[in-house]
Amino acid sequence: MEAAAEHVGNAPDTGYIGRVPVRSLWLLMLYASDLFRMRGVGQVGLEDSPDDLPDLVAEILARAVELRQRRHLSLGYSSREAVLNRVRGRIDLLTTERHQLLSRGLVACRFDELTIDTPRNRFVRAALEAVSRCVRRKDTAHRCRSLASGMRSMGVSGHAPTRAAMSVDRFGRHDADDRFMVAAAKLAFDLALPTESAGANVLSLPEREVTWVRRLFERAVGGFYDVVLSPQGWNVQCGRTLGWQVRQKTQGIDKILPSMKTDVVLSHTATGQRIVIDTKFTSIVTSGWHRDETLRSGYIYQIYAYLRSQVGRGDALADNASGLLLHPSVGSTVDETVFIQGHRIRFATVDLTASTADIRSQLLRFSQG
Repeated sequence: MEAAAEHVGNAPDTGYIGRVPVRSLWLLMLYASDLFRMRGVGQVGLEDSPDDLPDLVAEILARAVELRQRRHLSLGYSSREAVLNRVRGRIDLLTTERHQLLSRGLVACRFDELTIDTPRNRFVRAALEAVSRCVRRKDTAHRCRSLASGMRSMGVSGHAPTRAAMSVDRFGRHDADDRFMVAAAKLAFDLALPTESAGANVLSLPEREVTWVRRLFERAVGGFYDVVLSPQGWNVQCGRTLGWQVRQKTQGIDKILPSMKTDVVLSHTATGQRIVIDTKFTSIVTSGWHRDETLRSGYIYQIYAYLRSQVGRGDALADNASGLLLHPSVGSTVDETVFIQGHRIRFATVDLTASTADIRSQLLRFSQG
């Protein structure tokens, strides 16, 4: 896949990342998000209007923030250091002695203070500010900016935490109501990202952004199947690690033997189906020695290893599993199948320039054999 980026400012028009419409990236972001999983199959109308997705998510986020403000935003503890006239928390002996504070009736202390200025609240405030810059409707943008300003006046200030920091944030029993609000904030941040860099011209993206889109495609496929197929009795596993059938080994082999980690595994016990999906963000074919185009041999070896390494373990689903190598495409479609040693292996593409309904139907078709 060829990728590109150019800044175009606010986002009345969708624009492109390379030849991929930003609205398709927004759709992938929705499928990859926790918000999509939380809303459930009966409430996935968001995907019907990908061009309006930032506005819809902004409204969801604004509504969630308003509800939390009515019930009071969650509080948390932050570490502070201060010179006080009484002991609070732990005494900082070194600072107290160095500045001779005791002679003046003071003491340096380190203590935890209950505050509304938590990383979670700062993240939500920053998400409101970010999504307000990419929505189409002026009233929605104003609503988000007003809520962000209100959170600042309440004491939510400072820099927003990184996504890495938020990934380790855990929700306790008393702050479970924050989960939906934070899920909406994460999706709002994601939706704002392409509009800050998307343009109509085709340029080269830095490698880190190509990697980001590749991971997005993988998470989107897993998220879509999780929401749509789980109610139909399918078990959807993302990032499943497969083990080799090792019978004898030398002492140091465990340190150098690579593991096998699949992107998505779909299993349906009632019908005896298992589909091992490996997503790629490259062209499905490449130049061959004796022909113009050929499938990439390395990818075939990979999916073959995923399938054959699990045979003979007493798992009927694994013995008859099929494989799917799934690539994105722009304006073209490939869907070919071959049987190798009893395993059906499918090579297919998802056309990201298609409509939302077509992208959805393509993904559903791949799960139906």
